[in-house]
Amino acid sequence: MNAYFDILLRSSSAIILLLLVSKLLGKQTISNMTFHDFVTGITIGALTANLAFNDSLKWTHVLLSLLVITVISTLLSIIALKNHKMRKWISGSPTVLIEGGKILEENMKKEKFTLDSLNQALRERGIFNLDEVEYAVLEDNGIVAVLKKDEYQYVTKKDLKLNLNARAQAFPVELIMDGTLMEKQLEENGLTKEWLEAELKRKGKQISDVFYAVRGTQRQLIFDFYEDEIDKPIDKE
Repeated sequence: MNAYFDILLRSSSAIILLLLVSKLLGKQTISNMTFHDFVTGITIGALTANLAFNDSLKWTHVLLSLLVITVISTLLSIIALKNHKMRKWISGSPTVLIEGGKILEENMKKEKFTLDSLNQALRERGIFNLDEVEYAVLEDNGIVAVLKKDEYQYVTKKDLKLNLNARAQAFPVELIMDGTLMEKQLEENGLTKEWLEAELKRKGKQISDVFYAVRGTQRQLIFDFYEDEIDKPIDKE
């Protein structure tokens, strides 16, 4: 029984420590998986896994290792932030794969990036014809950024000379989530519960009928009600 309890305690502690270390290292580690972030993530994962299952390891040794890794990773992040040359070595640097519509074979070989991988990356961006591409760059985090040729780029409002003096877009504000009124969100954005109730009353609804409500980028109200009035919802298994 003690062995099961020990595993439970170790596994719980491993998850909590992993969350704490990830929080300390910041969102950069999650969003941009550079060389530095990749090595840090693997090392921390291995340590926490050992903490969970390897009962021959002392808690103090694992905690000390996590502390050392966190400090070193943080220092490397600071160095990369302040020193451009070191940043290239620590995090890597972008590599141009296509320039002027031409594939750079040497750069592809240097990064061990195959044509299959390049075509897949282009298809993921809705590009199925290579002749649409002006530039393609392999970023530090492994994502391929693409610049299309002029004739294949999307038309913007500015290109069409449409009205650019329309109301500026706003950040969406969630008003109700999972049926719960987000009172703090309302208060921070100068909105009131009474105002929301009045808007819902126009639709013949009340707050208890709403599963999700958000004020969109154009300040329009979007509601999703518990009763969707869909007789036979699609359920693909």
